[in-house]
Amino acid sequence: MFCSKCGQSVDATAAFCTFCGAPVLGAAQAQPAPSPAAWGAPAAAPQWVYAPWGDRALGYVVDGLVILGMVVALGLLTALFVGGLYGLEGRMSDGMEGAACSGVALFIVAGFFIGLWNRFYLIYTRGYSVGQGVMKLKVVDAQGQLLTPGRAFIRLIMHTLFGFVPFLPVLDFLWPLWDDHRQTLHDKVANSYVIYDPARR
Repeated sequence: MFCSKCGQSVDATAAFCTFCGAPVLGAAQAQPAPSPAAWGAPAAAPQWVYAPWGDRALGYVVDGLVILGMVVALGLLTALFVGGLYGLEGRMSDGMEGAACSGVALFIVAGFFIGLWNRFYLIYTRGYSVGQGVMKLKVVDAQGQLLTPGRAFIRLIMHTLFGFVPFLPVLDFLWPLWDDHRQTLHDKVANSYVIYDPARR
């Protein structure tokens, strides 16, 4: 194409004429460089404060205690209820046996659903589990948004699957100690980040 001012031939992608410096009409506009989020890196990293390992560890401890407490309470209530029913019929030995079996079954089922609620549902609906909430932490994606249900589920599944591989749970748990973004291995798979929640600090 040609410059509309001096008539010299210029590159079609040039914004200005190399001869007279006049703007080239119809030249292709320069495209902005892709944001860091386009490469999978945190877009808001400069404003984020990644959660240190110690705070994440305390969050795990709180989560574990909360889940254990809720499961034990449900188990005891069920055992007392079932034992009472059998006791009313005058079969205390059967009542104790039935209560024990019911308590074990409920312990497993309740632990699963309470854990799912705490580490999946709460993560994608509000951004933090009970323990993370106590520590004022938040789980976000590379754009600083809440995880989608699918990504939160992948994060939970990978965390669970790591538990079946020898030594991998320990490595996953300790990984934030030397990681630049303080991520665990299951965070890396889900491309999630645990940060201090700016809205609650």
